[in-house]
Amino acid sequence: MRGYFVYIMASVSGTLYIGMSNDIKRRVWEHKQHLIKGFTDDYDIDRLLYFESFEDVSEAIEREKQLKGWKREKKIGLIDSLNCKWEDLAEGWY
Repeated sequence: MRGYFVYIMASVSGTLYIGMSNDIKRRVWEHKQHLIKGFTDDYDIDRLLYFESFEDVSEAIEREKQLKGWKREKKIGLIDSLNCKWEDLAEGWY
């Protein structure tokens, strides 16, 4: 996959994380393997629930900021609209 990606990941308990990357497969792998210390490692966030792709990095950055500004309920609504079972979209990538 090429371009820029805005994604939402979650822990089993439902803690959400929103990020952006130009290599979603690598970045999700890093989250799953807890290779980067910080929020996602502390809260065991390792399931990819939603992502969007962009050709323009500034559009991706703006979308990431927009989603981060949303209330939790709106973020959950976005995830539910495309992934109502909250399945790990990266299942089978590796």
